[in-house]
Amino acid sequence: AFHHQNPTAYKYQFQDDPYLSPRSSTEFSLFLFAHESGRSAAKYFINNNPKFFTKDFAEPHIPCLMPETVSLVLEEVSEEALKERITLRKVKASVDMYDQLLQAGTAVSIETTHNLLDLICLYCDREPLDARKIRFQQSLVSPKCTWEENNNAERLFNVLPERDTRCYSALIRGMAKHGAYEKAFSMYTGLLNERLKADIHIFNALIISAPNVREKYTERWELINELLTHMKEQEVRPNLLTFNNVLQALKRCGTVAKSKSLQTLYEMKALGIGNYWNTHTHTHIVLLYKGSRRTLTTRIAVCLESIDLEQGYKIQSLLECGENWRLLGASFHQGIYYGTFFRLLCEREHIDVVLKWYKKLIPTHFYPNSQGLGKLLQALDAGNRLDLLPQIWQDKSHLVEELLSLMTRDKHSPEVQESFAACALDVKGVFEIVAHGPPLEWSPSSLKNITSLLLRANKTQQAWEVLQLFKSKNRIPP
Repeated sequence: AFHHQNPTAYKYQFQDDPYLSPRSSTEFSLFLFAHESGRSAAKYFINNNPKFFTKDFAEPHIPCLMPETVSLVLEEVSEEALKERITLRKVKASVDMYDQLLQAGTAVSIETTHNLLDLICLYCDREPLDARKIRFQQSLVSPKCTWEENNNAERLFNVLPERDTRCYSALIRGMAKHGAYEKAFSMYTGLLNERLKADIHIFNALIISAPNVREKYTERWELINELLTHMKEQEVRPNLLTFNNVLQALKRCGTVAKSKSLQTLYEMKALGIGNYWNTHTHTHIVLLYKGSRRTLTTRIAVCLESIDLEQGYKIQSLLECGENWRLLGASFHQGIYYGTFFRLLCEREHIDVVLKWYKKLIPTHFYPNSQGLGKLLQALDAGNRLDLLPQIWQDKSHLVEELLSLMTRDKHSPEVQESFAACALDVKGVFEIVAHGPPLEWSPSSLKNITSLLLRANKTQQAWEVLQLFKSKNRIPP
């Protein structure tokens, strides 16, 4: 077993069916979408037909393989029924049940009340949407305030006989999450007026919201600094999310961020909170201190232009820490990043190190384009490792097969057929040139296609020579 990731293996989602393992960036995306679509379809079928999945064979029980419990069982007006609705995330049903309990004069425990407020504030007094719909809406709609005035969360909060820090925390976090930043700070002022102490969740929500309630960069930092001072006065110890939120807010503080970002990092190290290399905290520091909002893909491109291998390694080590790989985004951007990084290695690194990275990155992370292959071939030539050409050829030989197949599929004008024949002879010449190591392996389809192309261009002698290769290379014509 591998203690770390096996560099020669496909990613986890490609291991179920090696036959379908992608060999290009397009196949990579299609295969990934197919897996996700199949998973969603299976989940939809299981949840809509639970009667077919009543037996649980797994030991121990695996909840994600069984139908979700989405129907209500308890119908009577009771706190247990309210807890059931909260667990199933039925926002409207939970609020209705809570109102019925109050009308009946039944007291509800403070813990259940806290959970109800958390549910309402989390989903902004609406029924929760499917995760895919949420991602789709976030990609189309710009951030805006979705918190409605005097919604059920505020109504329930106002009728509570006693309001503790947890109640204030639920509303402040909900307001900050759904764009009501001014109301979140107003609620915090109310908490202080009640002589209550805020918890770490309140401060984290207010810090990330600070840039939205101040116009000037200096005022934004002053507000963040004021919140940090309040934390110290109230003896609330910051956590890793606190520093991440400070750095995230600093990205919207203009030139102030340059002088305050490293100060924030030093404070974090002084408190002994986390290993900043294992979080996205250091990512914010790098992007802020470079004085730009460039992505990692852009930064690695700058390293390639300036041939800065040391900085390229720093960015790659940063990417490998924790879940920083998420910063690359879609598979298309991942391909751009790794392709640029690999070209930088080919230009500046020793050939043995380049080959080590080649085995690690290809094909698990990206598929090299013509530029990347060109740089690799130049590195092999400079490092006197032409004996590895057959290995590189095996990784990309399917492209030649496809090229020959496309040229052979249809007949064209004599001029085009002449140019196709020239290409076929070039391919044949590549197979025949063997400077070091074992020769490249002919496939029956390649020999057939080259023969057909030569005959269409009336190059009978060359076609006959290719036909002889079937016997000499022990190949059976398809």
